[in-house]
Amino acid sequence: MCRHLVYLGPPVPLAALLFDPPHGLVHQSWAPREMRGGGTVNADGFGVAWYPAPATATRADPDPHAAARSGEPVRYRRAIPIWADAALPALAASTRSGAVMAAVRSATVGTPVVETAAAPFTDGRWLFSHNGVVPGWPDSVVGLADRLPTRDLLTLDAPTDAALLWALVRQGLRAGASPERAVAETVRAVADAAPGARLNLLLTDGRTAVASAAGHALSVRAGAGSALICSEPLDDDPAWVGVPDGHLVVATIDDVHLRAIGELV
Repeated sequence: MCRHLVYLGPPVPLAALLFDPPHGLVHQSWAPREMRGGGTVNADGFGVAWYPAPATATRADPDPHAAARSGEPVRYRRAIPIWADAALPALAASTRSGAVMAAVRSATVGTPVVETAAAPFTDGRWLFSHNGVVPGWPDSVVGLADRLPTRDLLTLDAPTDAALLWALVRQGLRAGASPERAVAETVRAVADAAPGARLNLLLTDGRTAVASAAGHALSVRAGAGSALICSEPLDDDPAWVGVPDGHLVVATIDDVHLRAIGELV
C-alpha cells in the first residue's frame, strides 16, 4: 500500500528522512508499523524529489528556508526496492533540501512495476504521491477518467491508479482550485466512484504541503519552523500527532492545521 512523506523546513540531508531515523522511510519499506488493508513489504520501486537549495539566500529573498524551496524539483526514481539501490545512500547523505517528498511503492495487483509508476509524480513545481488503492481498478473510475482531456490520459506516467489520481488533482489545480480543494475534491469523487478506496494523497509545491488521511494512517510533526508529514512516525518522538481519518493536513513552515474533507466538498 506504499509509504510516503513530505518535509518542509530548514535544509536537511535526504538521509535525515530516509536512512538516519530508527524508523525512516527505508526501514518502513520492509518493516512498516502502521500498514492497513494488507501488504507489508514496499519493494516495487521508490522515488525521492527535492527542491534544490541555493548556496546562500539572495538579497531579495533573505529567508534561507524560502531559498531552499526555490526552483523546480529534482526527482530520482527507480523500479527496485529502495534498499537495493547502491547509489542512494551517498546521494542522500550529500544532498540537502528544505522541501522533500519521498515514497516507497507496493504496487496494486495488475499494475506494472516500472520506474514511471513510482511517486513522486511531477508537473512544474508540483509533486504528488498516493498511498492506497482504488478498488475495481480501472473499471470503477472510467467515468472520472472521461472527464480528463485526452492528452492527459495519453501522457500518464503509467497505467496505474496513482497516476490517474495525479491527473485528477492536477486538473483541479489547472482549473484554479486551491491545493486543499483539489485534493479534497479528488478524494471525494474517487471514494464515491470506488467505495472502499484508500486515498492518502500528498501534494506540495515546495512551500505548502497538503495531505489527506482517507483509509490509511497518517502522522504529522511540526515545530521549530518545520513540518513533516508521514504515513507513520519516523521515530518515537511524542511530538508526532495522528491525523483523523477523513481529514486533510495543510502545512507550511509556519503553520499546520487540519480540515475535514467534508468542509471543502
